[in-house]
Amino acid sequence: MSSTLRNSVQRRNHKERGQLVHRQRFGLLEKKKDYKLRAKDYHGKQNRLKAMRTKALFKNPDEFYFKMINTKTKGGVHIQERNEKLPDEMVQLMKSQDKNYIKLQRDISKKKLEKLQQSIHFLDDAPEGEEDIEEEKTSQHIVFVDNDKKAKKFNPAKHLDTLPELVHRKFNRPRLETLRNATLDTLENKQELKEIKRERERKYLELSSRTKREEDLARVERELQLQRAMQQKGKKKKIGVDSHGLAIYKWSSQRKK
Repeated sequence: MSSTLRNSVQRRNHKERGQLVHRQRFGLLEKKKDYKLRAKDYHGKQNRLKAMRTKALFKNPDEFYFKMINTKTKGGVHIQERNEKLPDEMVQLMKSQDKNYIKLQRDISKKKLEKLQQSIHFLDDAPEGEEDIEEEKTSQHIVFVDNDKKAKKFNPAKHLDTLPELVHRKFNRPRLETLRNATLDTLENKQELKEIKRERERKYLELSSRTKREEDLARVERELQLQRAMQQKGKKKKIGVDSHGLAIYKWSSQRKK
């Protein structure tokens, strides 16, 4: 009962002292917990410096190992020699993942690339009236007839049941029955042509990006194979550089007992 009464009595709220007005230029008033953290960090740094001075004092001046001449420093930081043609993103991927993961990503990228190329096949032919007509495409539409006489009289517009102006199209090629029910303004809609052009440009940009990613993944997979081969025993000699900028080694033949 007494503890309940003691807790119910209102007590004075003790607040931490703030910085004095004439010392506001020094910032917030440092508390003891802040001082302890700062002092711990300072003494830790001093101890590390003392340990390094002791290590340098007792160092053997005649000590030597090949790592001293095989490694380099840049700005006081050790750097490891590697193929510098790889982008930084691919280097991080190579360090964190193994060859199987890279192969899996290549397979996924190839499938997406093939699917994208198939979708571009229907957008690569610009409609008549566009200003920037690209170079002539190699794809063709082959129609077989019975003899040469029919081949000479062959009419593509009649065969495809459309207008002669729309024969060259690979998409949006309506039949005559559809054109009878449509207006001329619908066919020559400039907004529709702009949308088609914009979609085609986006597809080609994505194709270029995925092609570059495929090349980078192939380069990373090749370097992983090279690193695994370098771990094998035997005398080897560098004989050149491949298309990815990676070294090519040749192992000397060994006689088997």
